[in-house]
Amino acid sequence: MALYELFSHPVERGYRAGLCSKAALFLLLAAALTYIPPLLVAFRSHGFWLKRSSYEEQPTVRFQHQVLLVALLGPERGGVLAWSTFPAFNRLQGDHLRVPLVSTREEDRNQDGKMDMLHFKLELPLQSAEHVLGVQLILTFSYQLHRMSTFVMQSMAFLQSSFAVPGSQLYVNGDLRLQQRQPLSNGGLDVRYNVSVINGTSPFAWDYDLTHIVAAYQERNVTTILNDPNPIWLVGRAAEAPFVINAVIRYPVEVISYQPGFWEMIKFAWVQYVSILLIFLWVFQRIKIFVFQNQVVTTIPANAMSHGEVYKEHLS
Repeated sequence: MALYELFSHPVERGYRAGLCSKAALFLLLAAALTYIPPLLVAFRSHGFWLKRSSYEEQPTVRFQHQVLLVALLGPERGGVLAWSTFPAFNRLQGDHLRVPLVSTREEDRNQDGKMDMLHFKLELPLQSAEHVLGVQLILTFSYQLHRMSTFVMQSMAFLQSSFAVPGSQLYVNGDLRLQQRQPLSNGGLDVRYNVSVINGTSPFAWDYDLTHIVAAYQERNVTTILNDPNPIWLVGRAAEAPFVINAVIRYPVEVISYQPGFWEMIKFAWVQYVSILLIFLWVFQRIKIFVFQNQVVTTIPANAMSHGEVYKEHLS
C-alpha cells in the first residue's frame, strides 16, 4: 500500500511537503464532496424531517349511557317525539316527551380487556295513529388512547335517517371511527376534549338543539363519527307495536396520526442521509483510487513499513 512519507532532509522534506499538501487538498475536497452533497440531496428531496407519523391502536371505548332521541312523526300528527337521559331536556319537551325502553350491552370478543362493540336497542312506544318517518339519535362515549400520548375525550355517535314511508324498525351496523384534523402529541396527557358533548345540566333549550350540539362538536380537531353507509329501514309496523332502533356499533383498531419526537426525527433523517451517503462513498472511493494510481495529483509512493522499521529509520 502507498503511504505519504516525510523525510528528515530539509530540501526533500519541503519538496515532499508541497506534494503532500496537494494530495491533502484533494483529499479534503473529496471529503467535502462526499459528505455534504448527500445532506443537501436528502434535504431537497422533501420529507427529510419527519413531521407526522402514525401507528395502530385499538382505543378504549365505553358507552356512557347518555342518549338523546328525536323521532320525526308523519305530517298527520305534525310534530316530533323526544326523550333523553338528561332530566332538564325532558322537562322542556312537554307533550312531546315519550319515554322508551332502552337496553344496552358491550362485548369484549377477544377477551383483551377492551370492549369491541356495543349492542344498543331502543323501543319507542307509539299510538296507533303515530308513524315514524325519521330518527335523530345521539349516543355518547368515553374514548381513550394510551400507546403514545394518553389521550382522553368524550365523543359521540350521531345517527340520522329519514324515509318517505313510515318505518317499524331502523337497523344500524357500523363502526365508531376516529377523525383527526391534526396529529396528536407523541407523549404526555391530552384531556382538552374530555368535556361533555351535551351540557346535561343546562336548563336552556339552546344547549339541546341538535344543530348547536353538532356544530360545537365539529369545532374539535379530534372527533368520532358513526360510519354506517347502509342503515336498514324496515316497514310494516303493527298498530300497537313500538318503533325499534337496533344498533351494533363496533370499536375498531385505528391508525393514529401523531407528531414524532426529537429522536425519532433524527433517526428518520439519519437513515435517509446514510442511504445517499453510501452511494457517494462508493463513487469517491473509486475516484480517489483512480487519481492516486494514475498520478493525477502528484504524489510520492512509499512502501509500507512495520513499526520496527520506522523506529530504526528514525534512529539512523
